[in-house]
Amino acid sequence: MRRTMLFLPGNNPNMIMNGGLLGADSIIFDLEDAVAPDQKDAARILVKSALRSLDFGGCEIIIRMNALDTPYWEEDIEEMVPLGPSAIMPTKVSDGNYIRKLEQKITETEEKNGMDVGKIKLIPLLETAMGIEHAYDIAIASPRMEALYLGAEDLTADLRCERTIEGAEILYARGRLVCAARAAGIEAYDTPFTDVEDMEGLRSDARFAKGLGYTGKAVINPRHVEDVNCIFSPSDKEIRYAREVFGAIREAKRQGKGAISLRGKMIDAPIAQRAKLVLEAASELKGVNYFE
Repeated sequence: MRRTMLFLPGNNPNMIMNGGLLGADSIIFDLEDAVAPDQKDAARILVKSALRSLDFGGCEIIIRMNALDTPYWEEDIEEMVPLGPSAIMPTKVSDGNYIRKLEQKITETEEKNGMDVGKIKLIPLLETAMGIEHAYDIAIASPRMEALYLGAEDLTADLRCERTIEGAEILYARGRLVCAARAAGIEAYDTPFTDVEDMEGLRSDARFAKGLGYTGKAVINPRHVEDVNCIFSPSDKEIRYAREVFGAIREAKRQGKGAISLRGKMIDAPIAQRAKLVLEAASELKGVNYFE
C-alpha cells in the first residue's frame, strides 16, 4: 500500500542514493519542477543509472514526467518507460484527452522495447482548475489509471489565491478529487505539506486528509515520512474494533441470525466494509492475517 510517496529530485545524487532507506512506501523521481530546463538530460541519465544499479529496498518506483506542453515529455517517456517503473506521474493533467495522448506514447514505447503493454500504471497529478473540474473524466480515461494525486501549490497559483496551512482554499479540490477517484474505483493521494519544520501542522493536515477519504499523502522531506506512515496505517484500536466486527458477523452467521449487532449497535454493510479495509491494510503492512 502507498501511505507515503516521497519526492526525490532527479538531479540530486545524494538523495537518490539514500532513497530506499528513508521509509517511504513509494519513491517519486522528479524530472519536472525539481529540475531546471538545462538539467533535464542530466537528470534522466542519473535516474536511469540509479534504477539500473541501486537497490531501493522494495520501494515502489514512480517517475514524475514533464507536462505535455513542454519539449521534454516525449524523451521522458522514451528514456524512463524501458526501465519498468511501477507508474508514471503525468503533470498539469487537464482532461481525459491528455491521458489518452500520453497512453498512446507509453504503449508505443512498450511495444518498441518488447515490454508487456499496460503494465506501467498512471497516477496523474491534478494541479489546475481545469484538471479538478475534469477529475472524473481523467480518472476513467485509461485502464492504466491507478490513482489521482492532488497538487495544491500549482493549483492555488492557478486559482489566484494564497496557499495556507489551514487549507480552506483547497477544500473543494480535495473533496472533488477524492469523490472522482472513488467513483472510478481508484485511489486518491493528498498534496504534500510544505512546511518542513511544522510537524504538528503536518500531522493535523494528514489526519484531515485521511478523514476525507485519502489513501495516503505525498511528502517532500524525509522528516515527514514516519508521521504520515503512522497516520495512514490502521491503529491498534481500529484493528481491534474491525476484528470484533468480523467476529460478530461470524457468530451471527453461526446462529443463523439476519441482524448483527455489536455493543448495542447494528452492523450494516458500510461498517462491515470499513472493517474489511482496515484488516486488509493491517494484514498487508504487518504480514499477519487479521481475518482469522
